[in-house]
Amino acid sequence: MTEMKRRRSFEPGHRLKFLVLVDETPECDRAVHFAIRRAARLNARVVMLAVAEPPESFEWLGVGDAMRAEAEAETRERLDGLAAAARQAAGVDPECVVRTGERADEILRLISEDEDIGFLVLAAATGKDGPGPLVSTIAGKAAGSFPVPVVIVPGALTEAEITALAG
Repeated sequence: MTEMKRRRSFEPGHRLKFLVLVDETPECDRAVHFAIRRAARLNARVVMLAVAEPPESFEWLGVGDAMRAEAEAETRERLDGLAAAARQAAGVDPECVVRTGERADEILRLISEDEDIGFLVLAAATGKDGPGPLVSTIAGKAAGSFPVPVVIVPGALTEAEITALAG
C-alpha cells in the first residue's frame, strides 16, 4: 500500500476536502450530493475523482492509445456534468481529477498525494447484489486500515433527505 501523508486539513493554509468517486452507477449522484452539501456547510472543498478503466492491451496500430483516450473523454464528460451541477446546487466549485487505472488504487493514491483530503464519500447500491464492490471492500476488509474516514451514503435516500442530513 502507498505510504499516506499526515492529514493537514485543519492546519493554517489548508482546507478540508471531501473526496467523492464519480462513476456510472445510479447511486453516484447520492454521494456527490452529500459531498457538495456537506462541503458547503463546512466551508470545505470537494474533489471529484473519476477513474477510467484501463482498456485491454491493444498495442496494434495505436488502438490501445485511442481506446484509452476515448475512455478518458467519456469519463471527463460525466465529471464535468456533475461538477456543473455541484456549482449550481450548492455553490461549490469542485476540483476534478481524472485517472486511468483500478478504482481502489487510484483512490488511495490520490489520498496519499493530497494531505487535505479528510473524508472519502461513497454511495451504497440498493440492489440485491449488495452495496457494490468498492463499498464492500473499503467498508469491509480494508476498513480498519483505511487512511481516512469513509462516509457511505445509502443509495435509496432522496436528495431532500441527503440535504437534511448533510446540512
